[in-house]
Amino acid sequence: MIAYLIATFLETFLFAQRKEEEMIISKNENLQTELKLLKSQINPHFLFNSLNNIYALSVIDSDKTQQSISYLSEMLRYVLYECDRPFVTIKKELAYIENYIQLFSLKSSKPYNINTEFEVSDPSILIAPMLFIPFIENAFKHSNIEKPESSFMDIYLYSSTEVVVFKVENSIPKDTMIKDKIGGIGLENVKKRLNILYAEKHTLHIDTKNQIFKVELRINLPNHA
Repeated sequence: MIAYLIATFLETFLFAQRKEEEMIISKNENLQTELKLLKSQINPHFLFNSLNNIYALSVIDSDKTQQSISYLSEMLRYVLYECDRPFVTIKKELAYIENYIQLFSLKSSKPYNINTEFEVSDPSILIAPMLFIPFIENAFKHSNIEKPESSFMDIYLYSSTEVVVFKVENSIPKDTMIKDKIGGIGLENVKKRLNILYAEKHTLHIDTKNQIFKVELRINLPNHA
């Protein structure tokens, strides 16, 4: 009887363990599917806006079109050949951000009031791709940065082997801006991706005060080795 009970217990335990493993595998597969869906929505959104920037530039100053295409080429290479990976080096992510800013800045002969500060202790640190750019794009879209006398944008990123801290602040125009209907999926998608990729390992604070929109994202880095 004792042997029978022990055997029954072990069989029940092993069955429950197999079921738990199957649930974990199924959950991971669902998360990967959701991530692919989110990324498929994000990337065309960025490319669409970049092409809009180049179109606007070609109308304003055709001499800068070649330079803008060079920036876009680097961005496309990153999106097509790097972003399909689960993680990229923070160096490549920063290069994409810098190209994005440069591409936008070419639209005007006057400098925009954009301040950047990047403190990266190790360029090979791994991070999920395209986490920061939706917040930067949102700042460009809503700060009215085309009017430097009354607008600003501050972008800060610090990283060590343990943590990444990303901040964006931008002015909010007093007059209501007319916004296009395209967009809006970037911020919601990045929030979902953060919850999937860095569940309980990140904090995201978004605040509006005194005509300033602030975003602060902190990610505790796991070990990808």
